[in-house]
Amino acid sequence: MNAHQIVEAVLFASDAPLTADEIARADEMLDEDEVEDALTFLRAEYDDAGRSFELVEVAEGYQILTRPEFAPYLERFDNVPRPARLSGPALETLAIIAYRQPIGRVEIEYIRGVGASGVIRSLQDRRLIDVVGRAEGLGRPLLYGTTSFFLEHFGFRSLEDLPRPDELPVVLRERVPLGPEGDEQGEGDVEGRGDAEARADGETAGEDVPDSPVSLVEADDEAEVDDEAEADDDGEATDVEATVPDAERVDTA
Repeated sequence: MNAHQIVEAVLFASDAPLTADEIARADEMLDEDEVEDALTFLRAEYDDAGRSFELVEVAEGYQILTRPEFAPYLERFDNVPRPARLSGPALETLAIIAYRQPIGRVEIEYIRGVGASGVIRSLQDRRLIDVVGRAEGLGRPLLYGTTSFFLEHFGFRSLEDLPRPDELPVVLRERVPLGPEGDEQGEGDVEGRGDAEARADGETAGEDVPDSPVSLVEADDEAEVDDEAEADDDGEATDVEATVPDAERVDTA
């Protein structure tokens, strides 16, 4: 049995991306260089044969996925896994965390102008973000960052695949100090939190969602204020699918 057969078997059996080092553990005779050679061989073989699946580099690892053009056929089947769906404000908050990480809740709320506790909990439940540390200062508030599942979900190889800073809105490109009041506040209550909670993280069931987590930060927050009476307390709105690269891909394992 040759190296590329072993590597192919491991990738087909895995439901998550694997690094070359992880794949090499499948056999004592394998090392990272042999795995890399096998991956190159498999990628070329799939492309030359015009297979319905391909070997892609995602989330700092490798995974065999169906090609995007076959997504319409797979959508007809209920037993085919589908990507999770996020509301507009959830994508907006996720974009802020992705570009400003590590970042605390107070700063997220300062940028968005509304409460973010419900949205943050939702993103944690979906494994898109997690606590990555604590900030220095009063109360040592929690700091949040994206996870490897975030990269896998949106089809990114690494955070470097995110659009460059010069392509971003100013709110993500430049870090604005919170000021004395913000510096003194930790993970506890924020001044004016009652108003933010009343708006329930600015989410409404009828909110339109741009196509990507990056463009969402440009969405008009005025709609959130107008519909504050109808907002959902848990930070979730009617699910709207994020249209991003590889979102419709399905693991062939």
